[in-house]
Amino acid sequence: MATGTRYTTGESPPGDGPAANGPADNGSSGSTHRSRQPSRWIRNSLLLALLALVLVMAMSWRGLREQALVGTSYGARVACACRFVSQQDLGTCKGQIAIAGLGRTASLMMLSEDAENRSVKASVPLLASQTATFAPDRGCQLEPWAN
Repeated sequence: MATGTRYTTGESPPGDGPAANGPADNGSSGSTHRSRQPSRWIRNSLLLALLALVLVMAMSWRGLREQALVGTSYGARVACACRFVSQQDLGTCKGQIAIAGLGRTASLMMLSEDAENRSVKASVPLLASQTATFAPDRGCQLEPWAN
């Protein structure tokens, strides 16, 4: 029935509000429940995505670790020869490793030098690290892998 009264967005006609339906029941009304529902779906979706990510990482961890171990071994050996045979600074040596075709491993690799022991350590955080030591009679040699 048209009464000629116009209501703007957010307003409701008299008798349609919470007072018309009786006293409030401490937040358990249908509108309050509906406003919580999207946040529950978002939370559950995020938890499911996180669980899937953890599962994928767990399944591929061994392969990632092996690739990082091979990459750090190569990086330590090349950086050792670059630093102690060619007498270049470690930054130049890192650039040579980056163009070697190791893919993402080279960008994650960190190099550190121990000038006293004449060694270079290459590491990929949380996955692998390898050290190569220079000796004048043998050149650069890697430490044995610990299985």
